[in-house]
Amino acid sequence: MLYPQAPDSGKTIELRYRVLRKEKNAYPANNAEGARYLRPETLVPVNETFRTLADKAAAGKTDDLDRAKAIYDHVIGRMRYDKSGTGWGRGDAIYACDARTGNCTDFHAYFIALARSIGIPARFAIGATIPADKNEGTIDGYHCWAEFLADGRWVPVDISEAWKNPKLADYYFGHNPANRFELTKGRDLVVDPEPASGPINFLVYPLLEMNGEIVKPETTFTFRRIGA
Repeated sequence: MLYPQAPDSGKTIELRYRVLRKEKNAYPANNAEGARYLRPETLVPVNETFRTLADKAAAGKTDDLDRAKAIYDHVIGRMRYDKSGTGWGRGDAIYACDARTGNCTDFHAYFIALARSIGIPARFAIGATIPADKNEGTIDGYHCWAEFLADGRWVPVDISEAWKNPKLADYYFGHNPANRFELTKGRDLVVDPEPASGPINFLVYPLLEMNGEIVKPETTFTFRRIGA
């Protein structure tokens, strides 16, 4: 975390990482993590509306893996990937439930609210997708997904990509392809020192404040495949 205090110099801050990317499957969970990811967040409530929808979607299922798969299928069937209008892109579970549209943040906020409402810990993760057809270049925008806890493991799901690619829906339940990199997990993030604007909804781009006001710095992600 950087806390620059000097006046704007017009200079560029560049961070470089060398990353070995791998396909992500279900992986062991820390026993202490579950309770944290059952709690509501500002835009991801846990309430009777979501509980009723989740109970209906998962009716007859008793295993958490099966119940999560039923919720996953419900979200694919109920929502549509659509970034028109306003309200989308904040990861607002109520908006997603009512509008039935949105981007990856909205798909996964809705899934997380449903899962938590019936006692399945679930959490948000965000990063980006590296273009598969290029060896170097820029990365257009962020991408996000979710993970839920079942049988002592965190299981990744990418519901918005499953919606776009129905033939890969089974794959995206339990896998993240190797062309992803993750930057942060969670919502309502608290950092030290805390921004004047309070907890961070989700963190993928730099957060910059000047005199208590949020300033959006120009941010670009680029990549190069080493040895390509």
